[in-house]
Amino acid sequence: MIKFIPLGGADEVGASCFYININGTGILLDCGIHPRKKGIEALPEFNLLKELPLDFVLISHAHQDHIGSLPFLIQQYPHVIIYTTTQTKEIASVTLHNAANILQESYVENSFKIYTHEEIDLLVRSIISIDYNETISVKGLRQNTSEPINITFIDAGHILGSASILIEYDNQRLLYTGDINLSEQTLMIGAEQENLKNINTLILESTYGSTDSKTLGTWESETKKFVKSLNMILHNGGSVLVPVFALGKTQEMLALIFNMMKNKKLIETNLYTGGIGREISRIYDNNRYIVRRKNPELDLKEIPQLNLSEIEDYNEFRKNPGIVLASSGMMLEGTTSYKLLDFWLNQKDFAIFGVGYMDPETPGYKVLNSHKGDYINLNEYSSPKFVNFEIEKFHFPSHSKREDLLKIVELTSAQNVILVHGDINSKDWLGYNILKKFKDINLYSAENRKEINLP
Repeated sequence: MIKFIPLGGADEVGASCFYININGTGILLDCGIHPRKKGIEALPEFNLLKELPLDFVLISHAHQDHIGSLPFLIQQYPHVIIYTTTQTKEIASVTLHNAANILQESYVENSFKIYTHEEIDLLVRSIISIDYNETISVKGLRQNTSEPINITFIDAGHILGSASILIEYDNQRLLYTGDINLSEQTLMIGAEQENLKNINTLILESTYGSTDSKTLGTWESETKKFVKSLNMILHNGGSVLVPVFALGKTQEMLALIFNMMKNKKLIETNLYTGGIGREISRIYDNNRYIVRRKNPELDLKEIPQLNLSEIEDYNEFRKNPGIVLASSGMMLEGTTSYKLLDFWLNQKDFAIFGVGYMDPETPGYKVLNSHKGDYINLNEYSSPKFVNFEIEKFHFPSHSKREDLLKIVELTSAQNVILVHGDINSKDWLGYNILKKFKDINLYSAENRKEINLP
């Protein structure tokens, strides 16, 4: 029997962390932090582990909502063994240090014990990296059988290093999709599907379950609309702010914009990038011949870019219009994109273009769902601010569309499906259509703290 307990991320995008117990071996699938919440509330509910065996942590990829609470877990459980892909380990060495800086800046006394850069160095060195499709065998200290558990990381097509995790034990095959994308992006090819077959239990993300795919378009159709709108703003002497995640979206949009300029479809203009996005781009470059990737000849560091971190006077964007790729992707308070927003509010020829997922509770969501001429409240403490710039939303998803999520269920022939990583509406749509299409499936909608026992 397999015991499954969500510690976080069961019914929302944030703090993904799922415990499974296989005959006495305790495994955590991901160990994320919530991007919007503060203090102890941002962490998974590690207190649920107190009476349970915990031997291994398997990290699907390096976004903070999947890896960000790992340092806090290790403070409590220093004995656990951590596995992830080679590329995720490389990226984690950058993103976890950056997260430590942010925590120290926003630390509130007695909220929890923050970790140091020295602890991050030790943690990253302790992570065991494995290559895609390499199978390892593990067994927990309290496992009550002698049969090993086999683990394989399969390219999930989401970002560099992202993986779906296959766990095999006693003729049972469990697949945790992590964040998975079947479609191609500018750089990423899409999830490897060959090993996603004959699965007994599928733990399936549901991010875009409630999103009508007709509104998303295709990567190609969105690129055409995006380039047309960029040309209009740039032609009128304005700059465009594109809020992006430093990991994944920065690299995809950087490559897309450069390709369009190179092919003479987009006005050649200044391109601003900065922060850890540049460091992560170097890791993308270093791995471009190692992983499955479109156009590995494209070297991101060779793309002409101005360093956003060196811009002291934002009037630079009026004097020298361009495209600004700035984190965070959700325009969270204190980030570069949020700071730029204050300047953008007074620029009538400027624009903000959204290109990725926005949590409904974030400033970015409020901005992208407003229109020029509106007044918006960015938080409960601020006064309404007038929107003077143009706003447009484009869809360049790094997650599977809902039809592809159904395709994954069909491809795996799963007998048990557990829905995670999505709001209630997403899980409702996906669950209804799974039961409608696949009559003999055991379907579970995961809830934090609620145990599921699988045969």
